[in-house]
Amino acid sequence: MDKNQQDEIRTSVRQHYGSIAQAPSSGCGCGTSPCCESEQPTLFTDYAEKIGYSPDELLQIPEGSNLGLGCGNPTAIASLRPGEAVLDLGSGAGFDCFLAAKQVGEDGFVIGVDMTPEMLSKARQNAAKGAFTNVEFRLGEIEHLPVGDASIDVTISNCVINLSPDKKKVFAEAFRVLKPGGRLAVSDIITTADLPDHIRNDLALYAGCVSGAASLNEIESFLRQVGFEHIRITPKESSREFIREWAPELGIERFTVSANIEAVKPK
Repeated sequence: MDKNQQDEIRTSVRQHYGSIAQAPSSGCGCGTSPCCESEQPTLFTDYAEKIGYSPDELLQIPEGSNLGLGCGNPTAIASLRPGEAVLDLGSGAGFDCFLAAKQVGEDGFVIGVDMTPEMLSKARQNAAKGAFTNVEFRLGEIEHLPVGDASIDVTISNCVINLSPDKKKVFAEAFRVLKPGGRLAVSDIITTADLPDHIRNDLALYAGCVSGAASLNEIESFLRQVGFEHIRITPKESSREFIREWAPELGIERFTVSANIEAVKPK
């Protein structure tokens, strides 16, 4: 993929999520299916529970943090401990950052990085609304993280790495910022079969977490190439049920599944 194609993808993704940040009723979950505005809060809550969040967790976050996005719950697999430094790749409105902040406590801190200014603004407003003092949001691309070397204990991400046109670079950056022994805990979409061309080449579906997905073997290869060890990728077959709702007419659940992706930077 050349630079022009990569730039086109990033522009499409940035515009898509910028519009969601400004008018959340424009989407519900990933994919391209519309969401009914009058039922929006209920749908967002129901969707979050479907992908792995508990009702108690949903009560811990500021109103406006849950935009009905994601494909899993990375904080559930991250084994976060008090005092740890956490980085969220593609932090959106701050949903997972706020859950992580609760888990690491005031002695820890959380950095959220997002390339969409509208999302960043919304996340900062939500942090102020919830009086979070151990969370910071930074503008940046996940292929070029505005974070220092070996400064992070745990890197999390929720259905965002599939949006990158250079996934190996994303994992290399995640590796760079992690401390020795640091952990990667990601929920993302992977392919289980080759995507048809009409899906693979659809920019709207790229922004909808489908067309840019890589296979399990590709993800594992990227992680090994940049230096990670103890790699574990766990597909969740039950996720096909909610993935079907993203684009009901296309049958994308036949080709994709949500997975937990875990790895460790050697000590």
